[in-house]
Order: sequence, then C-alpha cells, then structure tokens
Amino acid sequence: MNRNGQRGSVNVLKRPRRYLIGLTGNIATGKSVVMAVLHRLGAHTIDADKVAHQIMASQKPVKEAIARAFGENVLTPQRDIDRRALGRIVFRDPTALRRLERIVHPAVIQGVDDLIEAAEEDVVVVEAIKLIEADMHRDYDALWVITSPPERQFERLVTQRGLSDTEARLRIEAQSSQADKMALADVIIDNSGSLQDMEQQVVTEWHKIRRQLVQRSI
Repeated sequence: MNRNGQRGSVNVLKRPRRYLIGLTGNIATGKSVVMAVLHRLGAHTIDADKVAHQIMASQKPVKEAIARAFGENVLTPQRDIDRRALGRIVFRDPTALRRLERIVHPAVIQGVDDLIEAAEEDVVVVEAIKLIEADMHRDYDALWVITSPPERQFERLVTQRGLSDTEARLRIEAQSSQADKMALADVIIDNSGSLQDMEQQVVTEWHKIRRQLVQRSI
C-alpha cells in the first residue's frame, strides 16, 4: 500500500524472474511447517503474522488506535498490547475482528511489501492467515492453501499453543471455511496425513516453480 493508501507496489515487487507465493490456510493447519520446508528448499519466507505482532508492539499510532477501539483493558501496565486479552474480544465477535483488521492490515501490507522488496531470493513466500481477506493474494504469482481436518487443528491449538478447549474452538469457528479458500487456490497442500506426505507435496510443487523460472529466463 502506498502513501496515498492505495495498493501501488505490484509493479515494483514483480521483478524479473521473481516468483511470489501467498501461503494461507485456517488456524493450526500447518502453514508454518510448509513454510519451513519451502525455506529449506531455498525460498525467502515472510511471516505476515509476525510482522503484525511487531507492528502492534512497536507502532504507537497502531497501539493507540487499538486501545481506542477496544478499551484500555487490552493494554498491559507497560502500555503494550495484551494479545491474549485482545484475542478474547475479537475471536468472539466477527465485527470486532474486522475492526481490528482495518486498523492493522494497512501497516502489515506495507511492512510485508518492504520485506519482499529487500529479499534477494527469486522465490518469496508470504504466509498470512488473512492473506485472502486482506486481498494480498491478488499481487502474487500463486496462492497456496494448506488444509487440515478440524480435529487436528483443535489438537494442535490445545497441545502446542496451550489454549483452553473453549479458546481453541472459538479460534477455529472464527475462520472462514477451508472450502472457500480452496476454491481460490492455485495449489492445495493437504496436511491431513504424515509429515513426509506433506513434504513430498511441497517438493513436487517446488520443482514446478523452478521449471517455470527456467522458462522465464529463456
């Protein structure tokens, strides 16, 4: 997003031979695992959710806007965003979640665009749970969607992230349907099986990308 508030960075980002992947999927479907495989294969990887956390922690205007929208109770005594307290609000109320996204997304998109521009690799992967909702995927060469059964999502949220059963269910229910995301996908990675099976799917798609890049350079 440029300084006038418009998505004006597409031509700048699409350097010759650069291939941009937008990687998304519902919560706890295994996006970070897929991104780690892509990084190992040679892609430059960007975690948009980490960018969002950094922005909420460091950009005073964003923190102030969040406090105005959701109240002082989402701030710690040190005036930082209490993300768990904020999550208890927005994951129970779709309107509140959209309000938060309107505050945070423009800064996140700009931050991600800056990181893409600084990358040296010819394949760049941007992982974001709200990639589609923020329309970021429209700027990229391919949209990858990671899928996983809801029971596996629930298990990961409880055992790996330490959420309560109620918190886990609220986060899963707050997501748009996996089917809607899959309908837009260029590539679907099914993470319902073994880790080895998932990795093989990623490697297969990676080889396709490398062939495309070779063809572009001819």
